[in-house]
Amino acid sequence: MSKHILMVVTTADKMNDDHKTGLWLSEFGEAYLEFTKKGYEVTVASPLGGKAPVDDRSLQGDVPQEMLDTAIHLENTVKLDSISDVSGFDAVFLPGGHGTMFDLPDNEKLHAVIRELYEDNKIVAAVCHGPAGLVGVTLSDGTPLVAGKTVTAFTDEEERETTLDQFMPFLLETRLRELGANFVAAANWTDHLQVEGNLITGQNPQSTISIAKEVIKQLA
Repeated sequence: MSKHILMVVTTADKMNDDHKTGLWLSEFGEAYLEFTKKGYEVTVASPLGGKAPVDDRSLQGDVPQEMLDTAIHLENTVKLDSISDVSGFDAVFLPGGHGTMFDLPDNEKLHAVIRELYEDNKIVAAVCHGPAGLVGVTLSDGTPLVAGKTVTAFTDEEERETTLDQFMPFLLETRLRELGANFVAAANWTDHLQVEGNLITGQNPQSTISIAKEVIKQLA
């Protein structure tokens, strides 16, 4: 029986009038390729549906063609609100990109999807800025999803190194700590993930493949 993954990407395309943003392509593409090579079915959804913006900076340098080709799956994403039944999904995966900081923290539909899957012992995974989608999630008993959980995400130090911290609505590491998470930071730009049962988080773009492989391992 093929596994079915829900990948939720940002549709926020700017931080302010002068600074564009969006999805970090490798965090989507690397995971998408790992999942589809295992024969998994992948549904790509977003808050607004339609085309998901890709951060131009994630296209700089030597990006493999195989990665660039995954962008076709971002051309017509499913609107999150249109997904009425999430019981058929085995996992939800949240790639990052600075856009996630603007449209995932307050998205109540996303929070409901994550809560239902998590409480049904399905996998909830997020990488880099993807955990911005976790900060608003409360469990059925009213406690924050991340409270008391060991997690990681894009660190405050990494954010300051990008110099984009000044444009962020909040710093992700700080917010997760405020919610009661046991936040573990590794050195900047190193491959690092944390596994807390069916909650899997990764620190930065360098951690994407490790996260995807952990999802696959748990689904096996």
